[in-house]
Amino acid sequence: MNKSPEIKAEELLKKLSLEEKICQLSCQMLYPIRDDYEERRMYKFGNFRNPGHFLHEHRGEPVSPAEVTDEINRDIRRSMECNSQAVPPIEHAEALHGAQWGMATCFPQPIGMASMFDDELVEQIGDVIGKECAVVGVRQALTPVVNVVRDCRWGRTIESFGEDVLINSDMGAAICRGLQKNGVIATPKHYADNYSYGGRDSNVSETCERTMREVYLKPFEKCIKQGGAMSIMAAYNSWDGVPCTCNEKLLTDILRNEWGFEGFVVSDYNSVEGVWEAHRLYDTEWKAQAASLKAGMDVDLPQNSYDDLMTAYKEGWIDEADIDRALMRVLTAKYSIGLMDKPFADRDEAQRLVRCEEHKKLALETARRSMVLLKNDGVLPLNKNKIKKLAVFGMGADVFPVGENYSGPFEVKWTAEDAKTPLQYLREYLDGVAEVIFADDECIEQVAAECDAAIYMTALVEGEGLDRSDIRLPGVTRTVQKDDNAVIVGKIEFTVTTDQEESIRRMTAVNSNSAVVLLNGSPVDMSSWLDGCGAVLEAWFPGEQGAQAICEILFGDVCPSGKLPITFPRSVGQLPLFYSMKPSGRGYGYIENDGSPLYPFGYGLSYTSFKLDGIECATSEEGVVINLTVENTGDFDGAEVVQVYLSGINCDVVMPLKELKAYKRVELKKGEKVQVSIPVTNEAFCYYDRRMVWGMHNGDYNLCVATSCTDVKKTFEMKVRDKEIILISDC
Repeated sequence: MNKSPEIKAEELLKKLSLEEKICQLSCQMLYPIRDDYEERRMYKFGNFRNPGHFLHEHRGEPVSPAEVTDEINRDIRRSMECNSQAVPPIEHAEALHGAQWGMATCFPQPIGMASMFDDELVEQIGDVIGKECAVVGVRQALTPVVNVVRDCRWGRTIESFGEDVLINSDMGAAICRGLQKNGVIATPKHYADNYSYGGRDSNVSETCERTMREVYLKPFEKCIKQGGAMSIMAAYNSWDGVPCTCNEKLLTDILRNEWGFEGFVVSDYNSVEGVWEAHRLYDTEWKAQAASLKAGMDVDLPQNSYDDLMTAYKEGWIDEADIDRALMRVLTAKYSIGLMDKPFADRDEAQRLVRCEEHKKLALETARRSMVLLKNDGVLPLNKNKIKKLAVFGMGADVFPVGENYSGPFEVKWTAEDAKTPLQYLREYLDGVAEVIFADDECIEQVAAECDAAIYMTALVEGEGLDRSDIRLPGVTRTVQKDDNAVIVGKIEFTVTTDQEESIRRMTAVNSNSAVVLLNGSPVDMSSWLDGCGAVLEAWFPGEQGAQAICEILFGDVCPSGKLPITFPRSVGQLPLFYSMKPSGRGYGYIENDGSPLYPFGYGLSYTSFKLDGIECATSEEGVVINLTVENTGDFDGAEVVQVYLSGINCDVVMPLKELKAYKRVELKKGEKVQVSIPVTNEAFCYYDRRMVWGMHNGDYNLCVATSCTDVKKTFEMKVRDKEIILISDC
């Protein structure tokens, strides 16, 4: 008889002493990995930050997947030897856009993944990341980030899937599915709403419950119900007067009682300490530990909580039932992912699998699909046969385009012998055809004027702890330094040695056949240089194969097909700015502008053209179905993203101006025409009424088929009465 993970966990729990139980709920992160590692390691604990993340730092060069596997296996073996029931620990890691234990396959940053509008491809990314975690022994990934970004000044916008609830929900769930099919626990974060006014990270959330439920909680719910996520990370901030780490309403009432979550909750790094030290809710840390455990937080990452939990137990703030409840969740997860039966990884398989050709091929395809063409006055694609000299400028040209945010291991930048910078790839691509001249910005006028085309590649560093009050490209006065005490990405230092905006203006003034390639993780203010620029390609940080993808798009080997997952404002003064705002009582403009964005959500140009025709809508018991034909009427193979938006009026409460409810990416050869069906489920017509009851309440709607939130091709009028969708007309 095969016993369920729950039964196995219950039987194991009975065999553990109180001390062992508390050890299983404790975690350790230890670095550097030096000779005294054995003396400092608390092998009796049940959770570890995998040592592979820190192996590279003292060597100053990449450590092989086989060596990382050996180190993690040794860690697990020693840990199993230190408890009576040989319970293996969970070794966890970051995995934002690639497994971060070392030099694993590096995909585009999540904001770039979102630009693909392709859930299936995102799930494939999650699958590869899961494989490259599991194959070295990492069994919990602290990803995905599913915080909906409504203010792009937040430094962690780069980590997100943008501003839309549906995109965050779908792609977060896709990453979770990909990870968990490989026995790697997905950990959506940061629960919940962990940035505030001005994009300030981890600041107090004063979001009302309606908005919290309508916007910020939905992605987490889908990650659990459709992604199968087995863990959740509580956020640093407080909500409704209580830190998220010890917020019973979030961790128990909503997460478990409403959604039925059966997994375990981990703290953000040192956030339990923050309950008493930052939020000043208690006078000692052990009381914060007790309050967090009672509220539904199970494992405090990444430091030892054993002493605090034991003190809380002895002082009567928690009892053994509280400990058992939390540990049952952790042990059940260990059985569910197969860790108890197969705790060790295969070093030879790790060496074979990590960054294999198949994985690098996927990284290239995702880089190609992630880039968004924002402007093109006929400059792109460049004609390889007509260019004899190409000028390249900018600090972003000769660095790996992966971004410094969760890329590579501690204190060592991501690198690989077979990876190239954009400059290196351009020179290889144009070898024997054209001369590529890379020059300092001080030589722009002279070099750009004598070349057939010019490209400027920007530089910007973004990420955790790097919130911005200015969204322009950084200039000579801008120096960024971030010393991350949590030891996630190490120390980031970034100094811009030129005024990038001025350099772009100087380049375009002397060469009209010029383009700007943005290498960044969130919207930038282009107001001072956009008018004079012939083309702008938003490349994001496209990952290890991004250099090739940039080159292919610039020269037309690949047609750009990405769409913006976030609104681009005209300037910082418009922020916060997002497409799905609720109606204003008077207007949206300023003295300086009408409040409209520079580039709207869902926007993206192409080298080819598409025709949407025969658009029809049919109702069913499950919702509605949009049927249409999409035709590629241009000269390039390409892809269009059909987007379906819903706008509600005469509802019980005020509704957003419009919300994305469905989308479908359609790949088409030039001249090809295909029939497309897009389902829109009944859930799209549900909302919280005045009593905060979720349901399919009455209302009148416009359902719009579009190619961006502003480019509507057809609108259908419909209404909901007594939970039935009634189609009225189309226009």
